[in-house]
Formats: sequence, structure tokens, C-alpha cells
Amino acid sequence: MQMNKSFLTFSIVLGVFGIINTELGIVGILPQIAEHFQISASQAGTLVSMFALIIAVSGPCMTLLFSGINRKKILAGVLAVFAISNLFSAFAPTFTALLLFRLLPAFLHPVYFSVAFAAAASSVSKEQSATAVAKVFIGLTVGMVIGVPITSFIGDQFSLKAAFLFSSIINAIALAGIAAFIPSLPVKSKLSYGEQLTILTKPQLWLNVAAACFILAALYSVYSYFAEFLKVVTGMNGKTVSVMLVLFGLSGIFGNLQAAKYLSKNRLKTIVFYPLVLGAIYR
Repeated sequence: MQMNKSFLTFSIVLGVFGIINTELGIVGILPQIAEHFQISASQAGTLVSMFALIIAVSGPCMTLLFSGINRKKILAGVLAVFAISNLFSAFAPTFTALLLFRLLPAFLHPVYFSVAFAAAASSVSKEQSATAVAKVFIGLTVGMVIGVPITSFIGDQFSLKAAFLFSSIINAIALAGIAAFIPSLPVKSKLSYGEQLTILTKPQLWLNVAAACFILAALYSVYSYFAEFLKVVTGMNGKTVSVMLVLFGLSGIFGNLQAAKYLSKNRLKTIVFYPLVLGAIYR
């Protein structure tokens, strides 16, 4: 039983890694995409910005729409879409086709995350639910720290096709794991759409959403063009860029750990000073 739960958690975490790698892994190969399709860096950057915009706009609606469906079917279905999307992206004949193949799965990105957290929490006792959810976050962190440089390395050493196929294979393996190790997870008590929407009346929600939007916009506007900046401005080669992306991700992990300590000591001061420090660094 414990072994099955371990495989269950690993399959969900691997799925998170695969989806994050699809979302952010492309950051490391934007220079190759721009060169391959003979477009500017800003045009190639729409593969990142449009993906994020779709998540932000469609996230609440898509999560609400899928709230009554069996969780196992959702997890497996989303990963199937991501695997097929990456497969098609590998053979995209034009940049427009690549953009289309990439943006379609973005609508399902937030659905997987919301269901993954719920499935992980429900797979263990109430006392262990927080630990299970924390493990799911590992996939997100590893996707940023390892996925981006690996994709960058594969794209630089082999080809763009190989980089997209890597993401497709990861999602396919996670899909197989979920199909094999996760039991059926039907929704036992579904809240009406009206009951779920009452959360939108809380001012704290909108304040948190606004803060998250501005801060993440600042972070990813830099991160999205990180590889391009290092190649064009500093003249680094592909291998060095991959190393820099790893260091960037590792610093993010260290920052998350420190932020947790600061928040536990003084939440208000941390929340106020964080965007100020971030702005000063970018300046």
C-alpha cells in the first residue's frame, strides 16, 4: 500500500514537472526558435507571454468547469493533451503552427495543478496532507531548476525537435504512471457553481491576486528573456547559459526557503519589503 502511494505521488509530481517544463522549458531555447523560424526575440517571446496570459485569464473558469469530473480522468486527460501538444510542436512547420500547438494546452494548465493538489492531499491521512501537497511543489521547483537548463542543453546540443520530444516523453511517462497507480477519484460532494463563486466577493482574494500578478509579471518578464540576454548581450555559449539557468533556479529555491523563515517571523514586513527589494534589484 505504501509503495502504491509512493508511485501515486511520484506520478503526480512527474506530471507537474512535465507541465512546468512545457511552460518554462521553452525559455532556454528561445534563441534557437528565433533563429530557426527567422523571427525576432520578442516574437519568439510570445510563446511564453501568451501561454501565461491564457493561464491567467482562463484559469478560474476552466477549474470551475472541470470541478465535477473524476480527478484521475482529469489528470490523465491533461497530460495526454500536453504530450500530444509537445509532439506536434516538435514537427511544427511554421511559427504560427508552433504557437497554436503550444497555446492550446495552456487552457488546461491550471486545471492539472488544482486537481493535483487535491488528489495528493486526499491520498493520505489529514495529518499528512500538508506534506503530500508540499511534495507536489517539488515537481514545480525541479521543473524550473532542472527542466529549463535540460531543455536548453538538448536544444543546443541536438535540435529543437529533440527538446520538444523530451517534454512530450516526460508527460507521456507521467500519464502512464497516473493510469497505473492512481485509483479512480470521483468527486463525492460537488459544490454548485454559485457556491464556488462566492469566494470572488472577498476583498482579500483580489488583493492577493493583484499582488501575485504584478510580482510574477516582474519575475517572468526577466526570466523569459534570460537565455536570450546571456547569449546576445554577454556572448555566452549554450552550455554556459544552461549552467546560468541552473544557478538562477537554485537561487530561487534558496530564496523560497528564506522567505518561509521571514514570513514565519514577520509576515507583514516581509510582504511589504519583498516587492521593494525586488524592484531595487531589477533597477
